[in-house]
Amino acid sequence: MRRESTAADSRPTVRPRNDVAHKQLSAFGEYVAEILPKYVQQVQVSCFNELEICIHPDGVIPVLTFLKDHSNAQFKSLADLTAVDIPTRQNRFEIVYNLLSLRFNSRIRVKTYTDELTPIESTVSVHKAANWYEREIWDMFGVFFANHPDLRRILTDYGFEGHPFRKDFPLSGYVELRYDDEVKRVVAEPVELAQEFRKFDLNSPWEAFPAYRQPPESLKLEAGDKKPETK
Repeated sequence: MRRESTAADSRPTVRPRNDVAHKQLSAFGEYVAEILPKYVQQVQVSCFNELEICIHPDGVIPVLTFLKDHSNAQFKSLADLTAVDIPTRQNRFEIVYNLLSLRFNSRIRVKTYTDELTPIESTVSVHKAANWYEREIWDMFGVFFANHPDLRRILTDYGFEGHPFRKDFPLSGYVELRYDDEVKRVVAEPVELAQEFRKFDLNSPWEAFPAYRQPPESLKLEAGDKKPETK
């Protein structure tokens, strides 16, 4: 028997707001802020019941240790560690720690910040899973993690210059690899087609790509129109 689809079936799946969980997360965030007022700078709960704690860079180890070992938290699993590059900020890099508590079936997001020159304390001593995550952030963004046991590139090749996930890194890169028949090996050469400066204007994104916009005189003529004569 064939079942006819209804309007409810075509609606997107949206996680409903849970007011009880929202209040619990807000209370826990305030609880953490009261215990660690020196490091916690902001606590907020997103519309999808996700708790975010923004901390000072010096509080990475104390805050993550508290969230891991405290009996009311037990966020013992580091599910993910990543970074975001926002060039317009004074501290352009935002470091994001996503933690999971299997005991309470809850997640929490811890955020901190840094710039190109200021290192962040490595959290390998707290979460062993941070080892390769921090190496990836160092490779892609250039954020240095102090006291990391083996901080070296993990995704790019040996001798790679720059950090590809930075917003000011050119899409074409700095060098290109090709196989040279004369020397019978792969050689690296500077990129011949250099990319122009990218302007990050989110209000008018297409203005950043004028080369891909057809000029008015090259637009297709309508049926019956004649091409204007050039003098």
